Amino acid sequence: MLIPNDFRSLADRIEIEALRGEFPDAVMMRDFDRLASLFTDDGVLRIPDAGIELAGRADFQTKMRRMQDAWDYFIQHTHPGAIDIDGDTASGRAHICELGRLKTGSSHLNYAIYHDRYRRTADGWKFAERVYEIRYLDNSPLAGSPLGENGLGVDVSAVQLYE
Repeated sequence: MLIPNDFRSLADRIEIEALRGEFPDAVMMRDFDRLASLFTDDGVLRIPDAGIELAGRADFQTKMRRMQDAWDYFIQHTHPGAIDIDGDTASGRAHICELGRLKTGSSHLNYAIYHDRYRRTADGWKFAERVYEIRYLDNSPLAGSPLGENGLGVDVSAVQLYE
């Protein structure tokens, strides 16, 4: 429970929330060095429904890159969830919405939860463990596509911007 005058707890919550925001940004920007830096040296990312486990920072450099190379496009958004701080460790949840299309042509729209364990380190809060639980999965073909040869897909020349 957050006590209004407990500035350490408030700072911890802000730092953990920032950590959770860095994760999808690092993934979407394909910044695997930054992604690895968000985890403790022995940190683990598990996606049980897909049989995926990345253990230790070295796995984030290789396996996460291979995972992201399988996508034509991939978008992940994190929404705030619970945080429970206990000294130098904490647990929490982050709610996820992601969509994308694999190079195989299959599409995915997922709503999921990351069940997290965090650890305070000399470099600040890090993920000790993230476990991904899919709550909703839609493999229907996505109607949209990434911006490509056809530009925005609308005739912007017909839009009058100034009078």
